[in-house]
Amino acid sequence: MPRNIKSGLIQMSLPMTEGEGTIDEIKEAMVQKHIPYIEEAGKQGVQILCLQEIFNTPYFCPGQDSTWYASAETVPGPTVEQMQEYAKKYSMVMVVPIYEKEQAGILYNTAAVIDADGTYLGKYRKNHIPHTSGFWEKFFFRPGNLGYPVFETTYANVGIYICYDRHFPEGARALGLNGAEIVYNPSATVAGLSQYLWKLEQPAHAVANGYFMGCINRVGKEKPWDLGQFYGSSYFVNPRGEIVSIASENHDELLVAEFDLDMIDEVRSTWQFFRDRRPESYDELIMP
Repeated sequence: MPRNIKSGLIQMSLPMTEGEGTIDEIKEAMVQKHIPYIEEAGKQGVQILCLQEIFNTPYFCPGQDSTWYASAETVPGPTVEQMQEYAKKYSMVMVVPIYEKEQAGILYNTAAVIDADGTYLGKYRKNHIPHTSGFWEKFFFRPGNLGYPVFETTYANVGIYICYDRHFPEGARALGLNGAEIVYNPSATVAGLSQYLWKLEQPAHAVANGYFMGCINRVGKEKPWDLGQFYGSSYFVNPRGEIVSIASENHDELLVAEFDLDMIDEVRSTWQFFRDRRPESYDELIMP
């Protein structure tokens, strides 16, 4: 029988700006803004839902304000536990990206994975951390140290690759070799230099590794940072590199798509990239 999956992505703008509330109030407002979309996903029968990068805060990395350290929380912790209730309510796997505090001074850009019965399965920590004009992420996040795990959920084997990670093919390949059938890339990216790459790199990863991808971006402008316009355009892409569904550039939106995981076997039976790999010839790629 076909392995049909219905998946959803939520792209969202910030409900308030810095100065309009405390960090806790901003976080709560962002969660509350997401809840109707999460509920709608559940009512539509979405089986796997992914939220955007650090979904319950602004993308605060254009500045270097240590105040935002206080927005980090444990994983699992309060926000993950809240999302576990929705996952269980709707029998819906959820990928929940948040700012993680492992202990004082040890903070990560993380995504928790919750199974359809509400069970916390584990987490991925963003491995590649940018530090350039407008993206001062090393001020806020340590590089991930959990490798490239794949989570065996009720519906599919799920991998996570967060935002800047997408510029690195090595981790995308590792997720494929580790058995990922769908890789989600929650992001926060603005119009400008890398916008044309948004619809280039992830279809290329999907083709090279023979899996589906769900790619999520924010929308709107976030004050006071004025980094630029988050251009949305969240989308799903299949193992042939075809974008099968895409969201708007400027609206809060739940994007839902259905696809058949059996396409993975069909595509890999044609394009034998895993068979024809030559890892013994790639030593130079892992030299420091």
